[in-house]
Amino acid sequence: MAHQFNYQQAFARNIGWVTSDEQATLRNKRIAIAGMGGVGGVHLLTLARLGIGAFHIADFDTFDLANFNRQVGATMGTLGRPKVDVLAEMAQEINPEVKLVRFADGIRQDNLASFFEGVDLYVDGLDFFAFGARQATFAACARLGIPAVTAAPLGMGTAVLSFLPGRMTFEDYFGWGDRPDMEKALRFLVGLAPAGLHGGYLVDPSAINLKEQRGPSTIMGCELCAGAAATEALKILLNRGDVRPAPWGYQFDAFRNKLVRTWRPGGNRHPLQRLMMLLARRRRPGGEP
Repeated sequence: MAHQFNYQQAFARNIGWVTSDEQATLRNKRIAIAGMGGVGGVHLLTLARLGIGAFHIADFDTFDLANFNRQVGATMGTLGRPKVDVLAEMAQEINPEVKLVRFADGIRQDNLASFFEGVDLYVDGLDFFAFGARQATFAACARLGIPAVTAAPLGMGTAVLSFLPGRMTFEDYFGWGDRPDMEKALRFLVGLAPAGLHGGYLVDPSAINLKEQRGPSTIMGCELCAGAAATEALKILLNRGDVRPAPWGYQFDAFRNKLVRTWRPGGNRHPLQRLMMLLARRRRPGGEP
């Protein structure tokens, strides 16, 4: 028996937490997500189930076995397939009417204008070490007046920052500039989670190697990221609820049962952040960049 898709029925259980008019508003919103891996893929599926009607999605990578522990699109049946295609198909299985534009070459300077055309919100799903792409996307958001959310999977939790038009920008907060990648990595990690809730239960520090661009991850962190980012997206798109943009942020850690809201005026220029970065440099081989 063939089943017919009906948008109102498919997302009827959202009603109550949102009104019918608000659901219709979400249906007419377009979100851009760069990266379809650990967090990006689950961002897309979560927002699709929220009833968002259109997406621009970007990723140049394919699935492999190393993705199985955390990436919702990684299965034996998708090995070797482009992530952007697999996740597009998964989103279309949730909502056959969803409008999807795929950027199969990832984010580049020559496609940024198309990637952000008509977009209401950007949700960051890039790999931690994708410094160039991340710097370019957030700079474009600041220039175009597009709100942006980043939710980082840290241990078994998430750290969330929102950047709103006319407020503190990603560059103002993290202070990347043209610094070396190792310094950007350090500034990103310290800036994302000033509370540092995740560090206390890392059982094997050798699993983190910024120079080799690798680190441990969990599906719990990725899924918590998606819930947090989708909630920020809902509040921003519906203009309802308390959205505290950077330099405000928060970190929730399910392993430690803790939620900490942070406020760092000046971002990484704040004295506490500068001290944390100094200590981090001293702990890592090579010291100062």
